[in-house]
Amino acid sequence: MTNISFSQENWGYPPYNRDSFQQIQSLFPTVRITRGEGPTYRFNEASRDLSGLTYAGVDGGTRTVEQMLDDTFTDSFLVVKDGAILTEIYFNQMGPESHHLMNSVSKSFIGALIGIVAAEGSIQVEGLVRDYVPELAEGAFQDTTIRTALDMTAAVEFGEDYSDLNADFWMEASVVGWRPALVKPDAPATLFEYALSRQRTEQKEGEKYHYRTILTNVLAMVLERATDTPLPKLLQSRIWSKLGPEQDACIVVDRVGFPYVGAGMNACTRDLARFGQMIVGNGSIAGHQIVPSEWIDDIRYAERRSVDLFAASDYGGMFEGGHYRSQFWVADADRGIIHCLGIHGQSIHMNMTTGTVIVKFSSHPEPADMPLFVDTFLAMDAISESV
Repeated sequence: MTNISFSQENWGYPPYNRDSFQQIQSLFPTVRITRGEGPTYRFNEASRDLSGLTYAGVDGGTRTVEQMLDDTFTDSFLVVKDGAILTEIYFNQMGPESHHLMNSVSKSFIGALIGIVAAEGSIQVEGLVRDYVPELAEGAFQDTTIRTALDMTAAVEFGEDYSDLNADFWMEASVVGWRPALVKPDAPATLFEYALSRQRTEQKEGEKYHYRTILTNVLAMVLERATDTPLPKLLQSRIWSKLGPEQDACIVVDRVGFPYVGAGMNACTRDLARFGQMIVGNGSIAGHQIVPSEWIDDIRYAERRSVDLFAASDYGGMFEGGHYRSQFWVADADRGIIHCLGIHGQSIHMNMTTGTVIVKFSSHPEPADMPLFVDTFLAMDAISESV
């Protein structure tokens, strides 16, 4: 870390985010997602130096993994193959026990949790959000289904242009203190109040793919109502404790303790790799089925419409032929290349064909620097196909 002083006003900007992303608990209210009392899932060790591995970069020139790590503001980098750690590197004074903000990687935990709760019978994926949260029966979510929220094809008007400091994304994030300057006396005080305030729609339900963080937070509201269980406890009992994690995770909450699941989870690098290992294992880790394998299959293969909607979106060029399903990014269904992604360079890369999981925590200066993201994807793909 740089030991530069950061605050609630500057924490999300460079160079302060190089430090602050590892110290979110000192900035904002959080709740713990405890690891429980179970055994830790242990990775094997099969150390391998991947720094010299080459791949074709964004410009077509030859790049090495070491160059990618140096150029993309890496804080940690972990490669697992068939349950064995090949490479584990930390930068910027981060270590194996350090927590790091995962931003929208958080969303994939909610996508997995919906699959679990749906299999238990508490949620109907094609059902309406308003059936679980009646307060949302009027306004932008009145016709939203669990499925359209999961796949980011719902109707609600919500701007997620991170370069616009007044975008809806930042307005919602200000509810949990992330942008104090945006807080006004008459602004919604909680994430639930913010969802209630959304009255306008930008499209028909299911018409287009448009990535919007508010939809993940609404799904968390559905989960709480459907199970009559606080979301952190639900995450802990259904997913986190079953991964065999080394540490607790934590998540940023609003003033009434509701978690900002759209972007607010924090965890250590190895524990994110355990989540990735579970996905690569078709929802299973250490012989325990956590997420139904049918749900993982649906994420991977989805339906043709998901591919078409993704191709027509602003993200279509990022993963050609890919799609977005249930809060996961699928780059290549045939090879089983699935990503969990978050702004400023957070990612879990999963290759279900080769059994590879790659975790990268970063502190990119800009939220959505596509050249940095794409260079990272290219390197990860080369690694997962060659190890």
